[in-house]
Amino acid sequence: MFLIVVIGVALLAFIIGDALTNSRNLFGDHTTVAKIGSTKIDYTDYQRKREELNNQYEKARAQDPARFANFDTQTLPEMALDQLVQETLLQNAAQRAGVRSSANVLRYNMLENPRNQKVQELMQQLQGAGLAAQTPQQAYDIIFNPKRNGLTDAQVEPLQRAWLAAERDTETLVIEQTYQRLLAGTVKANDLDRKALYNDYVATQSVDVAYLPFGSLSAKEYPVSDAELKEQYNQEKGRFAVEEETKEVSFIAVSVTPSEADHQACAELAKQTVDYLRTNPGALSKEIKKEGVSLTRHSLRASDIPAGAVKDYVLRGLTDSVSLVNQGAQGFTAVRMGKVTTAIDSIQLNLVQTATDDCGRRVLAALNGGLPVDSLMSRYSPDSVASQPAMWIPLYGADGATNAIASEQLDSLRNAGGKFVEISAGPQGAVLAQLVKQNPPVTIYDYEEVDYVLGPSSKTLNDEIAKLEKFLNENNTAAKFSANAAKAGYNVSNLALTQSAPAIARFQGMNSYYPDSRQVVRWVMIDGKEGEVSHIYESKSPTNPSLYAVAVNSAYSDYAPLSSKDVKEYITERVRRIKAGDKMVEKFSKKTQSLQSAAQAMGVQVSNYPSFRFSQNSGVKDPGVTGQIAGSKADKKVIITKGMDGVYVYQVMGSSNENFPYNEQMYEQQYYQLVNPDMFGMLKGADKFKNNIYKFEAGD
Repeated sequence: MFLIVVIGVALLAFIIGDALTNSRNLFGDHTTVAKIGSTKIDYTDYQRKREELNNQYEKARAQDPARFANFDTQTLPEMALDQLVQETLLQNAAQRAGVRSSANVLRYNMLENPRNQKVQELMQQLQGAGLAAQTPQQAYDIIFNPKRNGLTDAQVEPLQRAWLAAERDTETLVIEQTYQRLLAGTVKANDLDRKALYNDYVATQSVDVAYLPFGSLSAKEYPVSDAELKEQYNQEKGRFAVEEETKEVSFIAVSVTPSEADHQACAELAKQTVDYLRTNPGALSKEIKKEGVSLTRHSLRASDIPAGAVKDYVLRGLTDSVSLVNQGAQGFTAVRMGKVTTAIDSIQLNLVQTATDDCGRRVLAALNGGLPVDSLMSRYSPDSVASQPAMWIPLYGADGATNAIASEQLDSLRNAGGKFVEISAGPQGAVLAQLVKQNPPVTIYDYEEVDYVLGPSSKTLNDEIAKLEKFLNENNTAAKFSANAAKAGYNVSNLALTQSAPAIARFQGMNSYYPDSRQVVRWVMIDGKEGEVSHIYESKSPTNPSLYAVAVNSAYSDYAPLSSKDVKEYITERVRRIKAGDKMVEKFSKKTQSLQSAAQAMGVQVSNYPSFRFSQNSGVKDPGVTGQIAGSKADKKVIITKGMDGVYVYQVMGSSNENFPYNEQMYEQQYYQLVNPDMFGMLKGADKFKNNIYKFEAGD
C-alpha cells in the first residue's frame, strides 16, 4: 500500500507538472519578452542581445571611463529590447521583400571597406600574436591559409568561426540598410506636394493684427462643469491614446544624507588617519580601513597630477611629510609625500614585425648590416615583414609608469649603441626595435593619497527607514499616500509608468534616473494593483543611499482617462480657454468697426506683418489662427476670432507672390523633412506592441 501511494503521488505530480507546462504553451507566451502583432521576441534572443550590449558598454567604459562615468546601466535592458524589436521587424520585412546581398557586395564590405568592428578586432588579435595582418585581406589569408604562415588548423579554427560570424553579421547589416534605403525611398513628394510647399512660401499677405493673450484665467470667472469636461475629453480622446498598459503612480524618493553626528565622527576619523600615517608610512590600520578610508600610491609627473589641493601640497611638500589637505561636507583627503626623482617619460623607436622567428633573425642581421628600415618592403614580402618607423612609446602616462616596455628590454635598447635588438620572439614571429631618441628626464613625484567619502551612518539610515515605514503603515492606500505625503515632509512625483520605462526618471524628458529605481517600476507593472502601496525599496549606495516608495493611483491600457491628473488639468484648461475666448470675442466684437478701435478696446497695440506666410511667420503663434489668416482674402475686412492662446483681431490689407524660382529638388527635400518618416512606425504599422520585459527582469 505504501508503494502504491508513493507511485500514485509521483504520477500525479508528473501529470500536474505536464498539464501546467502545456497550459503555459497553450494559453501564454512564457518565453516571449515582447510581441508586435504576431511577431514574438524570445527570451533567448533578448538574453543574447542584452549580453552583447553589456559587453560593448564594459569595453567602451574601459577605453573611455570619463565619457561613460554617468552612464546608467538601468537603461541597458530596454535598449537591448528596442534594438532587438527593430532588428526583427526590419529583417522580417527585408525577407518578405526578397532583399539579398551578393557575394561581391559582401566581399567589398568585409575586405575593401569593412563595416564590422569584429574584422578590426581579428586583425588586432593577429597582430598581437606577431602576425602581419595590416589589412582585412591579409587577415583573411592568414586565417584561411594557416600552413603558409606556420599555423595549424586547430590554431585558426576559433578565428575562422569568428570570421564567418562577422560575415553573417555583415550580410545582415547590408540587407537591413538596403531595405531601409528602399523604405525611405517610398516617402516621396508628388507634384502637388512640392507645389503646395512652394506656394505656401511664395504666397504672402500684408496683415495687421491686434492680439490680447488670455494670461492666467480665473477658475471663479470661468468655472468648468463635469459635463463640459466630459464633452471636451470625448472630442480630444484620441490625443490620450497609449501604446502599452500604463499605471499612474505617486512616487517618493528620500535621499539619506549624513547627520551632524556623522560629520563629527568624520572629523575624528580624519585626525586618527593623519596621526596613524605619521608613524606608519604607506599603511592604514584595519580599524581605519574598516571605516572606508582608502590609500592610493602615485608616481606621477607634475602635469599628470590633477589640479587642486593635492597637487599644491605635492609640489611643495617635504619628503615623508603628512597633511590633511582637504576636509568638508563630502569627507576628507590626506597626503603623505614620498621621494622626488627624475625619469625618461618617452622614447622613440623604429619597430619591425616579422611573421616567423626565423625571418626575424634574417631581418635583424640585415638591418644591423646597414639595410635602411624604409628599404625592408623592397627586399621582403609584405606578408612576412611590417615596419613602424619613428614611433613614440610613452613610459609615463596620466596614471604613472605605463610598463609599455619591460625594464630589461629598455636596458637592451639603451646598451645597443643604436643597433636593432630583438625584444620578443616566438613561433608566431618576432618584434625588432631600435632606439632613435629619448626625451630629457622629467621630475617624478611619489606620494600616497588617502581618501574618505562621507556617507550616512547605519543609525542615520535606519532612522530614515523607520520614519518612512511609519508613514507607510499609517497611509497604506494610494489615496492616503498621495494626500498626506507632503504633510509628512516628503516630496511626491506624479508619474505615468509602462513596461518600457527603463527606471524612474529624475527629470521629465531627460535620461537621468533614480539609482536602482528599476525595481520600483517592476513592482508597479507586475505586482502593484490600483490603490496599493509598495514596501520600501533601497538604493544601497554607501555614500548616497536613497529610499523609495510608490502608490498606484490608476491603470489603463487604451486611453488615459479623464480622471488622470494631467489629462484633467489639460482638458480643464482647454475648456476654460474656449469659454474665455467666446466671452472676449462677444465683448470686443461690438467694437470692431475698425482694427484701431478694437485694439484700443483690448488695450493693445496693432502689429503689422508685411510678409505673412502660412509656412513661415512670426507674431501669430496659434496654428488655427495662422491657417485662418492665410486662407482669408485681401478684402480689408476686420475679423475677430479666438485662438487657444488669446483673442485676435486681424485685417488682411493685401496679398502678393514672391518672385522665387521653383526648385523641384529643394521642395522634395523639404517634404521629406516635413514628413520626417518614422521607420519603426512604418515597419510596425497598426500592430499592437506588448512589452513583457519586467516579467523576465529581477525586481525585489
